[in-house]
Amino acid sequence: MPNIMAVLKQEIVRLARKEARSQTQVLKKMSAQYRRDIAALKRQLGKVQGQTAVLEKSVLKKLPPTPVAEGQQIRFTAKGLRAQRKRLDLSAADYAKLLGVSGLSVYKWESGSTRPRQAQVAALAALRGMTKKEAAARLAVLGEKAAKK
Repeated sequence: MPNIMAVLKQEIVRLARKEARSQTQVLKKMSAQYRRDIAALKRQLGKVQGQTAVLEKSVLKKLPPTPVAEGQQIRFTAKGLRAQRKRLDLSAADYAKLLGVSGLSVYKWESGSTRPRQAQVAALAALRGMTKKEAAARLAVLGEKAAKK
């Protein structure tokens, strides 16, 4: 015959576990749901940040277009680029930031070893009417955007 004390103890442990499980089951479900919600929000935040970065880049790279008559070609010369950069009193790296290219690209364009693409020539033409103050202000805005990242 089993010891009544051992049977009673086993029954008490079984009932305590059952009660604890029923009370913690709701908390486990809520916790799992919160984790799923947090993961979904993180994915959504990542998408929004990516879209924001793309939009910031496109807005910062766009310059007001210079009026070009249809069919008119924009001429590019290395000497003209160098003179324009010197007129704005900018380094090749700063000038490159305004254009959205690397400093090495500007250096190679000025030296005549390479030529810019058509879209970059259009951006160069847009910079022709810019003053020193405008260039400095635009660089400051670009610097602030880079510092925030």
